Amino acid sequence: MTSKTSAPASARFPLWLLVCASLTAIAPLSIDMYLPAFPALAADLHTDIGQVQLTLGTFLVGLALGQAFYGPVSDRFGRKPPLYVGLTLYGVAAAGCALAADVEALMLWRFLQALGGCTGLVVSRAVIRDRLEARESARAFSSLMLVMGLAPILAPLIGGAVLASAGWRAIFWIHCGAAVLLLWFVHSRMEESLDPQRRRTLHPGTVLRGYWELLRDREFLGYSLSAGCVQGGMFAYIAGSPFVLIELHGIDPSHYGFVFGANAFGLIAMSQVNARLVRTRALDDVLRVALLAPCLAGLVLAGAELLGVAPLPLLLCCFFVFLAGLGCITPNASALALSRQSHRAGTASALMGTLQFGFGTLAGAAVSVWHDGTALPLAVVMAICGSGAVLLRRYGRAGLQPAH
Repeated sequence: MTSKTSAPASARFPLWLLVCASLTAIAPLSIDMYLPAFPALAADLHTDIGQVQLTLGTFLVGLALGQAFYGPVSDRFGRKPPLYVGLTLYGVAAAGCALAADVEALMLWRFLQALGGCTGLVVSRAVIRDRLEARESARAFSSLMLVMGLAPILAPLIGGAVLASAGWRAIFWIHCGAAVLLLWFVHSRMEESLDPQRRRTLHPGTVLRGYWELLRDREFLGYSLSAGCVQGGMFAYIAGSPFVLIELHGIDPSHYGFVFGANAFGLIAMSQVNARLVRTRALDDVLRVALLAPCLAGLVLAGAELLGVAPLPLLLCCFFVFLAGLGCITPNASALALSRQSHRAGTASALMGTLQFGFGTLAGAAVSVWHDGTALPLAVVMAICGSGAVLLRRYGRAGLQPAH
């Protein structure tokens, strides 16, 4: 067991942080890698693009619901045991996706795949909180995003190449192989970070009381939901951009990954800018300024679509600004939300993830359900998410302690 420190390890990416990054990369790998295959999935499974987009929605539902389970379990049994269960389920479900005969079966297996994969999200955040204080946590989250940010860059490119050479089913067999690799990584390279003295009971009353206390904590709730709103805009983009860019604006599916990768590169770059900013500036001050990016980008995008003057360059610019802002927003909002939750880091990490992916599910579903053959649904949802994040940060600020 490694004790908590007040500064990051001397290595730029210590081994424990690399493990956390690998676990966190499960979500973007599982989401982004199959995006170029949406049209092929619709054709092969004899369905429409809206139904295929809902397979993403079911995955997000699984991510949101599963985290609420793994958080208390990791606070009781430690960080490693839930990973063994979750990664095994993820691998089995990925194989089920590869063998799916219709879109309904694919939705079910994607849901189960998310229930397994979400354990990596919960545990990685909890491990960082176990080891580091708030300011150092923000820097660690920024470093983690540098590693996990490679997934949105590489995954669509790999997915497009696999799609062209072996078909969409091979994408899910790669997911299955990744689960096996991560299980070995966790077993052989990850140390337990939960102090035995901090282990909590799994009594239902205690678990529910812990969640209720967190929901009444303005600091935790406001910052969690602020990041959740921006992530909701990101998931709206993930759900809607294949149609908007490939179908409406004629981008070749094999080139879609380059557009997606450029946005991920912006996110990575801003996460590293953030790591430097928080050394000398208050986390909340950096967050307040960073939230202006998705807010303004979303409003410009929606206004242009409503006026009918939204050419492809403007769309790409707004997408880039919105998503790059996540590089500053997610690390700082996460660190602030978890700053006073060291006694229940797993539970707090789980609820934060559930709330954030809940927003992502709603935003992605809204784009899919509102599908009208234009880019307007995507633009409006992103504008709502960007504006809502600014308001929710102000709500969380009211509960911020002077120590930050």
